[in-house]
Amino acid sequence: MGLDRELDGILVVSLEQAVAAPYCGVLLADAGARVIKVERPEGDFARSYDRGADGQSTIFAWLNHGKESVCIDLNDPQDEAILRAMLRSADVFLHNLAPNALAKRGYSGDTLRANNPGLITCEITGYGTEGAAAKRKAYDFLIQAEAGLCAVTGTADQPSRVGVSITDLSAGLTAFSAILRALIQRGRTGVGIDLSISMFDVIADWMNMPLLGHRYFGPAPQRLGLTHTFVAPYGAFEASDGVVMISIQNNREFATFCEAILSQPYLADDPRFADNPDRVENRDALTAIINNVFGERTREALIDDLETAKIACARLNEVSDLSDHAFLRNQDVMIGEAVVSIADLPVQTDNPRRTKAPTLGEHTALIKTEFGVST
Repeated sequence: MGLDRELDGILVVSLEQAVAAPYCGVLLADAGARVIKVERPEGDFARSYDRGADGQSTIFAWLNHGKESVCIDLNDPQDEAILRAMLRSADVFLHNLAPNALAKRGYSGDTLRANNPGLITCEITGYGTEGAAAKRKAYDFLIQAEAGLCAVTGTADQPSRVGVSITDLSAGLTAFSAILRALIQRGRTGVGIDLSISMFDVIADWMNMPLLGHRYFGPAPQRLGLTHTFVAPYGAFEASDGVVMISIQNNREFATFCEAILSQPYLADDPRFADNPDRVENRDALTAIINNVFGERTREALIDDLETAKIACARLNEVSDLSDHAFLRNQDVMIGEAVVSIADLPVQTDNPRRTKAPTLGEHTALIKTEFGVST
């Protein structure tokens, strides 16, 4: 027996856009919750991120399969009445609009819980909800820059953003875990709570390794491309026909590597390489030795030998390689009549996943009828 729609019966109303809250919402839907995606009449702007699914967005399909879509105009009294009716029945109200935008319209947690004591609200913001932080516009790469992530990503010559929307996705994942905790707590108390997740706070927590390096055993890690600041040998090395990635974490592994791969067992006793700090200090010399050996071998032959010796290794793949990777689990999702093949969610479940992403306002009439207003 595995996981099987454990949030069945939970109603989530999600006033969401872009990536962070939609990713949280898709995880909730995959766990069995009914997720009603509330969109402005013109739709979530993520619907126009690309046109790869017969004119519709493949990225939107990834982030929104398993949900329902209702179009709500908050400036329309009838539409607002529908939203309030949904929230009187909801278990969770998720949103990632501008900080305090909904509270100003009377959608604070305390106000909503006057009619629905068990309601859990969860807002995702860029920097928080108070003071100067609340006024900052926030997008993924801006928070990467503000939190110092770009300072430890890239090469010595050039900082870089992480190549995926890591602050959006990590915030969505954190919101998902916080909502699960709040549901467990509500099961004990019967009372809902307000959750507020700051994308900056999430990525600052994930930045603790370089932050602690700066504060306690500095200096802060420098940008080293594919090399690790604190570990050697670690990173990309040149085979005769491509790059091989290796990571050696302890002296035992290094001794095995020297004997089985480099055929130079005496290097494990060389004072320059005796311990990890020594290897980091003499990284350039060690890299030259490794590249001299690797350069005489093909990438696949090296990978075979490294795996036999139980040395952690990998290929430096392109996205096209990932697309055809033997380990990749795919899932087909639909938007309209288009089928989109995505990388499957990592947590597997017993029953088939909900795989249809809603077209804009697909469920508006049904939801308005269900919650008291016919169209």
